[in-house]
Amino acid sequence: MTRRRPALAILVVILALTLVGVGGSRMAWSADTRPLRDAVTVAGIREHLAALQAIADAHQGNRAVGSPGFEASADYVRQQLVAAGYRVTVQHFDVPYFAETALPVLAGVSGGRPSYAPVTDVRTMKFSGSGDVTAAVVPVGLPPATQAVSQSPAQSPAQSPAQSPGGQAPAAAPAAAPAARSSCASGQYSGFPPGAIALVLRGGCPFAEKARVARAGGAAAVVVMNDGSPGRTDPVSGTLERPGLDLPVVSVSHRVGTELAAARPTVHLVTRTVAELRDTENIIADSSGGRSDRVIMVGAHLDSVPEGPGINDDGSGTATVLEIARQLARQHVTPRNRVRFGFFGAEELGLLGSEHYVTGLRHDQRARIAAYLNFDMLGSPNYARFVLSGARPRGTAAISRLFVRYFADHRQPVEPEKFDGRSDYAPFADAHIPVGGLFSGAEEIKTPEQAARYGGVAGQPYDRCYHAACDTVANIDDQSLDELGDAAANAVLTLMLTPDDPRSSG
Repeated sequence: MTRRRPALAILVVILALTLVGVGGSRMAWSADTRPLRDAVTVAGIREHLAALQAIADAHQGNRAVGSPGFEASADYVRQQLVAAGYRVTVQHFDVPYFAETALPVLAGVSGGRPSYAPVTDVRTMKFSGSGDVTAAVVPVGLPPATQAVSQSPAQSPAQSPAQSPGGQAPAAAPAAAPAARSSCASGQYSGFPPGAIALVLRGGCPFAEKARVARAGGAAAVVVMNDGSPGRTDPVSGTLERPGLDLPVVSVSHRVGTELAAARPTVHLVTRTVAELRDTENIIADSSGGRSDRVIMVGAHLDSVPEGPGINDDGSGTATVLEIARQLARQHVTPRNRVRFGFFGAEELGLLGSEHYVTGLRHDQRARIAAYLNFDMLGSPNYARFVLSGARPRGTAAISRLFVRYFADHRQPVEPEKFDGRSDYAPFADAHIPVGGLFSGAEEIKTPEQAARYGGVAGQPYDRCYHAACDTVANIDDQSLDELGDAAANAVLTLMLTPDDPRSSG
């Protein structure tokens, strides 16, 4: 790697780190990591990033789980690891997949009835079924206050919902629907006309439960209106949690909901979606040598969001871990502790890949993993240096100190990144496996103090293309890759070669 060293560079860097464990015992972790750090170059990492970008370009601009772009990404990583000589396992599992193939349609079918605008007036709920329904709107379980406001003859749809004709504000909408009146109970569908569209209010139970009860009650589609309290007037960006409901489910603004409740019109409602379970995979690779009862695991997530190619999030982590694996094999490093690389699917759906991996381990298999290092976003263009930090599980603090000491030796300031459960380290920590890792920043805003510390621009996100189409190879900062990639390589090799168990330290 082409590194930017301080003026007083040391020709041979030997990391000698003494960590204080519980009970006052001392543990020395040391390794000469410079040969590996020199081999893991920005050019090598960018080679993998270019491959991931090409895959996204060939597959509708993304590498999201359940898509051909993800499958091609997994094939690329697997082929690289096999070529390097690792024992590779492909772990399959099912994930809920959802895609909206067209914006929703909600329109009256008789003269003078409005056609409502997608996004601002009506949104398709995630995991809604696909359907085309023309039927009457029938309110179910709406509180009397909502119906009283919505049915007031003095207010026309053209008037602002905050202003009545006489200049008086209408009665305030309820802050939330009481559970007994929120369309969560099957008894509320007694007398419901089969095939009608149920209009229900947010609150009282999950959206999926509302939809299931409505389906059982004879509804052909469900419209969920927001409750009108402060900050809850627009259509809800809600989810039905999993595929399986075969009816259209949309959300509407409070204004649209009150209009529908008042008029009870016949409307044309259309959703176009794909909601199903799809097979996906984790790629797991083991070194051939090292203690099988003391495994150092290193991971990154392989999937992008559907909105973009995910080259920083988390192509940067994937590419760095893959290049570390490749260079370890080329240098014929003989590990004292076994190293295992994990490239997880479905992180963007809620850490599903890493959770599937960890929960699928037997107790004795979990006990063999001495540490898990997570690398999620290492190339943010307005980067900072964050070190994953926590006191538990036991051994986590020692891994954090390993990273901090490395950066201190290279006169590179860092700051802690507290556990927030947003990346693949969380299932490992929950299983009492020591964790550590690095992060260069996502959508949060860089402070003036951080700009002084790391460079870059205060008042701007660390990564302005986070979860966006512009997260391409052009969104990667080489210096961030350089510095964090070196620190990652140092930690991996040090933990591979240490005679000590991270779990025995504080």
